[in-house]
Amino acid sequence: MLAHRLALSAFVLALAAPTASAQVRPFSLGGTNLQKAANGVLSLMSYSAIPDITSSSLSISSDATGNPDLLMSQFGGGFTWSRDTPIYLEGAAAYSRYDPSFVASNGTETRTVPVKWTSLSGTAGIGWDFPLAEHLVLRPIFNFSLGAVASDLSIGRAFLEYKLDHDIAFLDGGVLKTYGVGGSVMLDYEAAYDTHETDIEARITNLTLHSFSDTSDAVRGSSNSTTANIWARYRAPTPWRLMDRPVRYVLECAHSEYFGDQRGALGFVRLSQVGAGIEFDSSAYDIIVTRTRLVARYVFGDNIGGMSVGLAVSF
Repeated sequence: MLAHRLALSAFVLALAAPTASAQVRPFSLGGTNLQKAANGVLSLMSYSAIPDITSSSLSISSDATGNPDLLMSQFGGGFTWSRDTPIYLEGAAAYSRYDPSFVASNGTETRTVPVKWTSLSGTAGIGWDFPLAEHLVLRPIFNFSLGAVASDLSIGRAFLEYKLDHDIAFLDGGVLKTYGVGGSVMLDYEAAYDTHETDIEARITNLTLHSFSDTSDAVRGSSNSTTANIWARYRAPTPWRLMDRPVRYVLECAHSEYFGDQRGALGFVRLSQVGAGIEFDSSAYDIIVTRTRLVARYVFGDNIGGMSVGLAVSF
């Protein structure tokens, strides 16, 4: 688990000035600050929406409580249709849960409001392979994303016994719907030999997320983020055999740099990763899965580090 103080884990919002009136006023957050929070959530969603192996699985905890403030998980893949028709297709789906805390005030007292924000997103891409050399292609990709952030105040509702203003009303079961448009440029090197296989990808992706539809006016926002990464994998057979094929060992490394609204949103501007694992080849049998790969990875960045285990299959 990655341990880091999440920059957006607590939003301290403006408190209304006390008045001499004895009338009980509604609790208020202040729409301007909630708007900033919405933009921040879209920045966090871009980590999940943009295909990126180094940030595909993150769990960031609060130093103070040790409880997860942010959990992100992404799975996806891509392939080229054929050499004769070099259309490239990719897709990814992601889930994240973010647990911010807000401070609400009615002018005479303040209360902390714990909220759970859950997001789901899907990103698709279509591109074309332009051969540059025997094993090297240039691949421009058009990307499109759809997502939603649902707010759950079921826990925080117990702390608020008075009438809520429209900002807090969003926190209580509101939904922020998003769409994203962008593109990628990738250099892909793939070389397969009898003794080993080498894959190297260098990619830069830009994606702009916007809220839309019936999203509350208090949380309409946008985010423009860019991720640049390089990834490499080396596979070679071991002396062991399974399912009539050699068992391969796998070595991986990756590095990502974050720009735009992503940069520093989680307290870091880059992530690196190294991994090792094994791969089983089932192509000798008439089944849809041809390879199964299990890889343990160590992820590290600015004052953070953690382990993960990934499972992947090829068709």
